[in-house]
Amino acid sequence: MPGGVVVLDSGVISTSADLPLETRIHWIYDGVRRLLEGHTPTMLVLEDLYTEYRFPRTALLMAHARGVICLAARQCDVTVLALAPAEVKRAIAATGAASKHQVQHSVRRLLKLDALPTPSHVADALALAITGFSRLGGRLT
Repeated sequence: MPGGVVVLDSGVISTSADLPLETRIHWIYDGVRRLLEGHTPTMLVLEDLYTEYRFPRTALLMAHARGVICLAARQCDVTVLALAPAEVKRAIAATGAASKHQVQHSVRRLLKLDALPTPSHVADALALAITGFSRLGGRLT
């Protein structure tokens, strides 16, 4: 579709919780690096780290993943743009408190997809991409 936005790829890089941390972050790094080398983007949009104070371990684990994602981006000369979750939800669903379901429906509508993007992590990633694209002055057609 000339001048429009097209989803080239989507999915989730999954790891197993029973693997050692260093193996899991290596898998994430390898997966991101392959995607960056395969699609050669100029920008990677990443969600700002957010966690509830009750779950500090989650924040630490997410920081490891973010670190290797940023490393892969830097090594591929890709700019990283970090956006707050509430900013993305506001841009996609008109409220910073949008639910996962609302984000999925908004992404489906904006990208004119035949089905809801699933799992919700895919919808979140597409919402980040749409918001980053918009930040660069792009418009969905």
